[in-house]
Amino acid sequence: MPYGSRLAAMMTRRIGRECVYTPSARLALYLALRRWCRPGGRVLMSPVNDDVILFVVLAAGLRPVQAPVSQWDGNIDPAAVPDSTWRDIDAVLTTNLYGLPDRVVELRRRCDRLGIPLIEDVAHAIGTHVDGQPIGTFGTAAAFSLSKHVAAMAGGFLAVDGTRARRELELLRDDLLTPRRLRDDLATTLRPLARSTVRTLRLVRPAWRTMQRLGLLERDDFRMALHAPRLAGSARHAPSLAAYEPWVRVDLHGFRSRHGALVRGQLELRMALLDGDLARRRAGVSLLSGTTWATPALRERTSQEGPPSLFRVPLLVHDRDALVERLVDHGVVAGYIYDPPLDDYAGAEFVEPSPSPAAARWFASHTLPADPLVARRIIGALTKEKATPAHPPMTAQLPEPDPDPTTTPPTPLGQ
Repeated sequence: MPYGSRLAAMMTRRIGRECVYTPSARLALYLALRRWCRPGGRVLMSPVNDDVILFVVLAAGLRPVQAPVSQWDGNIDPAAVPDSTWRDIDAVLTTNLYGLPDRVVELRRRCDRLGIPLIEDVAHAIGTHVDGQPIGTFGTAAAFSLSKHVAAMAGGFLAVDGTRARRELELLRDDLLTPRRLRDDLATTLRPLARSTVRTLRLVRPAWRTMQRLGLLERDDFRMALHAPRLAGSARHAPSLAAYEPWVRVDLHGFRSRHGALVRGQLELRMALLDGDLARRRAGVSLLSGTTWATPALRERTSQEGPPSLFRVPLLVHDRDALVERLVDHGVVAGYIYDPPLDDYAGAEFVEPSPSPAAARWFASHTLPADPLVARRIIGALTKEKATPAHPPMTAQLPEPDPDPTTTPPTPLGQ
């Protein structure tokens, strides 16, 4: 029986596609890129994304091409991508940032027209739908993350069409897995319980401040250190996950560790609780989408389809960086901030910069990702701190052109 087959079967029943179990979404994404993209290929992606994803793309031997994005949600704006770029790419990688869906219908149409794969990064978007269809079923393949939705801090899936593709990917996965170690399994099992205990006992502030003072955090800022000379040297070995492991493993050292029965059993229990988790997220999103800080993209979607089950709720605020630091004193740690955009962070040596970077820079510098599971606490903290909603520059407040007539552009703030 293939490794992780019980978990894979649970996910297959949920979304209706063949699934390969992986220890993490980043390994699932690497498998997809290796399977459907030739080394040296060019991958269109949003610059408002986790830096780990950039390094996964580089590890697969590919050139990241940064796309223009929507100022309302940080996802790729297909209409703003130049025709010359469309003609010169080999794949498209979505983000579904914080759970707000990419313009996946238009992206799929474009990819079909060009004969290139659409790879969906669904790490933030389990439970998100477009036109009644689950995100993760539009693309050639889709990478899911359990750690983002059931607090498991481990586990992922790659969803594909067809038994043959699944079996090929299982073999490739098995070659990349590192041996199981009981010590690592115990740590992976206990870490979510420890985090839950810290939150329950309201020890977030002292725990976070202690980790800061002791230098226990892998990131000194929102982005990890690039180490450009070393990164450039790794390119000689690409495609190679091992060569890029110092970057790909940040915040999740066991991203390709073979989980034993202890970890997989815990994940099965947590997956059974997924629907309840998604319902609690929708309730939190409902509260946050009604605040003055919510992005119009969320307000529009909530008013038309009801609150989505987001991983994080993008709030737009002034003085975001200072506010993030003050929120720790309220027991709120704001992670998953992707600032600066990847082209500013990595530079032209490692990525092809966006031809229109302004929207990504604005969105990345003003977005406060709010956990919907603690929505009331966040609203209370922002109210006490007198957080000011951020509005895009006047030149950027017109609705963006949308080639898909079934999609209504979000209403700008203040209207």
